[in-house]
Amino acid sequence: MARRRKHRTHRKGASAAGISEDGVPKSFVIKHGQVGTSLTQLVRDLRKVMEPNTATRLKERKRNKLKDFFTMAPVLKVTHLLALTLTDLAPSLRLVRLPVGPTFSFRVERYSLMKDVQKISRSALSQGLEYLTAPLLVLASFPPPSPTTPAHLPLLMKAFQSMFPPLSPKSMSLSGARRIVLIAYNAERGTIDFRHYIITVKPYGVSKRVRRVLEGTSQKSSGSSSMTRVLDLGNEKDVADFLLRKKGERGPDSEADYESAASSASSVAGDEGDAVSLAGDYVGRNNKRGQKKAIKLNEVGPRLELRLVKITEGIPGKDGEVMYHEFGVWLRIRLRTSVADIVAVKKSRAEAAALRTSHAEKERLREKRRKEQDENVRRKKEKEVGKQKDFKSTREDSENSADESGEERSEGEWDEEEEISDDEDVEGETDAESESDEIEKPPLKKSKTRIKS
Repeated sequence: MARRRKHRTHRKGASAAGISEDGVPKSFVIKHGQVGTSLTQLVRDLRKVMEPNTATRLKERKRNKLKDFFTMAPVLKVTHLLALTLTDLAPSLRLVRLPVGPTFSFRVERYSLMKDVQKISRSALSQGLEYLTAPLLVLASFPPPSPTTPAHLPLLMKAFQSMFPPLSPKSMSLSGARRIVLIAYNAERGTIDFRHYIITVKPYGVSKRVRRVLEGTSQKSSGSSSMTRVLDLGNEKDVADFLLRKKGERGPDSEADYESAASSASSVAGDEGDAVSLAGDYVGRNNKRGQKKAIKLNEVGPRLELRLVKITEGIPGKDGEVMYHEFGVWLRIRLRTSVADIVAVKKSRAEAAALRTSHAEKERLREKRRKEQDENVRRKKEKEVGKQKDFKSTREDSENSADESGEERSEGEWDEEEEISDDEDVEGETDAESESDEIEKPPLKKSKTRIKS
C-alpha cells in the first residue's frame, strides 16, 4: 500500500503576514462587470500594492454581484472594497468603506500597469519580499484645513488614511519600511495621482564605480538581457582605470588624467539632504545601524490618475444623500451628439430641498420596513413558544388522563376477577358432577340387525 503524501495547505509565514492584528484594515480589490485584460491586470497590481492585508487570490465570477461581497465582508473583517468597472466614458473605481459607507466614486483618467513602469525603469526588479509588510502612506499637496478648503478634501484624506495600517514608530522595525504609496493632489487639474515605490538604501559619499565594487553588481551589457552579479574588469589594466576614469572616456588606453577625489563628489549616491544615519539594521549588504546611507525610491507601479466624481452616504444598493458631486446633481445629455456635449446643471435650492426630502422619505420607509420585519420576527418567535407550551400542556394532560383511566381499569378488573372466581368455583363443581355422571353411565352397545331373505 502506497504511503499518503501530505500536501501543504497553509502558506509559509501565514502567522506573520496573513493574519493581521485587530484594527488593521483589510480590503477586497475586485473587478465588476465586463472588463478587458488591462483592467484585470490592474486589479492584480492593486492587490500587490495592498498586500499583505488583502485577498490576493480572490476570484470573481460572472454571476457575483457587489451584494455578495458586502455580505461576506463582515465575516472576514474586511473594511474596504475597491471595485473596478468599465463604463462608456472611462474606467471607474469605487472605494467603499464597509459596512456603512461612505462610497467614493472615481473616474480613472489614465493608468499604467506594473509591467509598463518596470520596462522603462533602469533599476533592478523587485525581489518580492517587500510585500510581506504593509506600505507607508504619504499624502502630498493636499491643502491644509481652513475655511476656504473644499469640504470634500479632508474627507478624502481620511478615506485614504483608513485604507492602510496606522504608523507606530515605537513598535515598528526599520526593516519593515520597504514600500511607499504616494497620493498627491493636483490642484490645477483637480485630480489625484497614485504612485507606488520601493525603498532602496545606497552607500553615501562614494562614486558610482566604487558603489558597484561594494555592491558587486554591474550594468546590463548591450548583448545580454540579464543582470550579472560579478563585476567585469577583464578589459582593465588596473583597478584605478575603472575607479578613477572620467565619465565619457573610451577606455584604459586614454591619456587623459584620472578624476580626483574632489571631482568624484558629483557622482555620489544622493545629495546631502538624502543622506540619513540608519536607526537600526536594514535589509541589504552593509546596511548596519549608525551608517550613513542615501535613501532612494524606485517606482514599481502601478500609476493612476483619478478624478473624484461623487461621494455618497451608505454603500451601493443602499445609497443615501449625495455629499459631493463634481457635476452638481443632474446631468443633461444631448442625444445624438458626442460625449463632450454633456452639460453640468447645478442644483437650485428647491432641487436641493426636494432631494433631501426624497432621501428622508426613503430612510423613513426603510426604517418602517425594518421595524415591521423585527415585529414579524418577534411575533413568530412568540407564536412558536406558545405552540411549544400548548404541545407540552396537551401532552401532560394526555399522560394524566391515561394514568387515571389505567387505574380505573385496574380496579374494575380486580372486582370482575373476584366475581368470576366465585362463578368459576360453582361452574367447576357442576362440571365435575356432570363429568362424574357421564363416567358412571355405561356406554351404549351396538345392536346387530339381520336381514332375512
